[in-house]
Amino acid sequence: MLKRCRESLEEWKNSFKAQVLTSIYNRLREDTNLALKQRKKERVSALRLILAEMKRVEVDEREEISDVRALQILDKMTKQRKDSYAQFFAAGRNDLADQEKFEIDVISEYMPTPLTDSEIEKIVAGSLEKLEEPSMKEMGKVMADIQSLVQGRADMKDIAILVKKKLS
Repeated sequence: MLKRCRESLEEWKNSFKAQVLTSIYNRLREDTNLALKQRKKERVSALRLILAEMKRVEVDEREEISDVRALQILDKMTKQRKDSYAQFFAAGRNDLADQEKFEIDVISEYMPTPLTDSEIEKIVAGSLEKLEEPSMKEMGKVMADIQSLVQGRADMKDIAILVKKKLS
């Protein structure tokens, strides 16, 4: 009887164990704790913004965030910060522009290394070779194929321009 109770207690405990978190998410949490210990206010603030956005997406989608999804979130946040930076800089608000630039730098620490132009050209050429007859009608298929390969490592706008140039 006692053995069965212990086994069921262990099963019960195991059912409540924290989910295995992604490596990016783990790094963010560890770096936040480290920045807190080092009393770096700006860095803590930026890291908490990232964690809050990931938590929001996790709650909205009701599933654990994978590394691929985390990269998509970081990519989106980078685009938003770049847009805000340009607007603040144009308006002469250098204090806010500097804050956005700092957040971009913090976010970029968790992004994979960017692809070089030659690597992007190779990926685009490889994707175009898969097509029987390359045409502008096939651009959606090409972009979908490329996006999975370069997620977070290159700007899709630049790739779209390159694909259009190659298809026309």
